[in-house]
Amino acid sequence: MIKLNELLGTEFPLIQGGMANIATGEFAAAVSNAGALGLIGAGGMNADTLRENIRRCKALTDKPFGVNIMLMNPAAAEMAKVVVEEGVQVVTTGAGVPSQYVPAWKEAGIKVFPVVPATTLVRRLAPLGVDGFIAEGTESGGHVGELTTMALVPQVREMTDLPVIAAGGIAGGRQLAAAFALGACGAQIGTCLLVSRECPIHENYKQALLKAKDSDTTVTGRSVGAPVRILKNQMAREYLARERAGADKMELEKYTLGSLRRAVFDGDTKTGSLMAGQVAGMLHEIRPLRAILEEMYADYKATVAQLAQEV
Repeated sequence: MIKLNELLGTEFPLIQGGMANIATGEFAAAVSNAGALGLIGAGGMNADTLRENIRRCKALTDKPFGVNIMLMNPAAAEMAKVVVEEGVQVVTTGAGVPSQYVPAWKEAGIKVFPVVPATTLVRRLAPLGVDGFIAEGTESGGHVGELTTMALVPQVREMTDLPVIAAGGIAGGRQLAAAFALGACGAQIGTCLLVSRECPIHENYKQALLKAKDSDTTVTGRSVGAPVRILKNQMAREYLARERAGADKMELEKYTLGSLRRAVFDGDTKTGSLMAGQVAGMLHEIRPLRAILEEMYADYKATVAQLAQEV
């Protein structure tokens, strides 16, 4: 089985998650320079902003990088053209089905990896010529599905011969080894990179992540079909209380509107949306990206070697 780093031309078999408002051109370039595949998260952008970020990323790295497009973004169709025009090498997609864009992307030589929270999309998208799937479990931060990584990855693996990238709940070498054991060719990581020195989120956000324990995340929005995993805070508690009381999507949106930006840019840890995965409890210090990636890969190799001795 081909490893993700061989497929993408990176040092490590790792992709950085396309985190909206966080994954700028500068951050994607820093991740690529550190040895993984950096992604520009287009979620909070328009087409022009995306183009600017792609150009900034190109100026800062000669390594491969990609773009994550949230398909529910009103500018998704324009963004689909921008990545072609700007010669982006890799596109990942979320929050929708990219069927209408895949032919043009493939014609332009772009590698396409849709994020799938369940197996239903695999059957639909495999015939279109996508290059693989990012099977993202509910352990991840931000928008989540219901299936765990442990359950989802092998089921996606059984459905397709295409490469499968595991995502959700991966912040260390043991988890990366488990991802390979489940049939993945590599992993997408996000939460563990939030506490990197290069990550542009506010210091308050980073400190909240470092203080978090294993059970300090919760999922808001399940009742209205918009589940998002965040750190527990005042906003989360108020949102969940209103949700239990039967509030509709419109009422609940007043809690979430602009909340991610408040967390990322203003450091508002009370009413901001501190998106984070269940691995937040594993984060203990702010380190350079390169150190985070090197340690994860070294621990992965040590774990595999140890397992081989025990068999």
